[in-house]
Amino acid sequence: MTMTVESTGRACGALVRGIDLRQLDDAGAQAVRALWLQHGVLAFPGQHLAIDEFERLAARFGPWGSDPYFQTLPDHPHVAEIRREADEKTPLFAESWHSDWSFLAVPPAMTLLSACVLPPTGGDTLYACQVAAYEALDAAMQARLDNLMGVHSARRGYSRQGMYGDRDVGRSMAIVPDDSAMATQLHPLVRTHPETGAKALFLSPGYTIGIDGMDDAEAQALLMQLFAWQCEERFVYRHVWSDGMVTLWDNRRVIHCATGGYDGYQRVLQRITIGERSLR
Repeated sequence: MTMTVESTGRACGALVRGIDLRQLDDAGAQAVRALWLQHGVLAFPGQHLAIDEFERLAARFGPWGSDPYFQTLPDHPHVAEIRREADEKTPLFAESWHSDWSFLAVPPAMTLLSACVLPPTGGDTLYACQVAAYEALDAAMQARLDNLMGVHSARRGYSRQGMYGDRDVGRSMAIVPDDSAMATQLHPLVRTHPETGAKALFLSPGYTIGIDGMDDAEAQALLMQLFAWQCEERFVYRHVWSDGMVTLWDNRRVIHCATGGYDGYQRVLQRITIGERSLR
């Protein structure tokens, strides 16, 4: 079967068919990486990967990423579960827009998800292209943002007082909150992609809590304006999962968030992050 690539027709995303990710060789991995850089989000239907196969696939794309605040699966130190049980009543995990672990000094380049158990309805993932969001800004706003540094922190989610902290009871996901989540990290509000050279907004309501050197009231006003802008419908691709699907996305180009709509059903996906690889 010949590999086919179908663009979503949105600002990011493509469906890739006619490929068995278990059989991916070096040349195939390079081809997939090129598509990933082009589209930002790739989805591969019907893969049904065992956990060892999922790990071997991920290892082809770069070094393992760091996953703070997640307890990984036994004997699989790089694989975490995104899990919600049918009777679970806790707030939906990851429903705030974010780029994975942007509060780290070197955030992961790629995130991969493999569908294990899907509900019959709901559970879509939204992706917003931040290259398109930056390019659609007027020149004056681009110039204003180009030299600003955002303050990122995991505190809203993973501190003891955060969304998934000590008061979060009854969650099936293995989240480990910690006081280290109060730390901050600076990143440019406009990040130049290290592989494509494209400029993209690099902030999110999930992890960006301020702007370095700016009065908090002014910073929050600007951030709220940008948070609303970066996820406008014209920049967003709504991804609908299917049985056995694998997705991979570029955290340097897109932000994402979870959606619900599947109360009463179990949903389980396996997750791996991949770090930046040397470009030398």
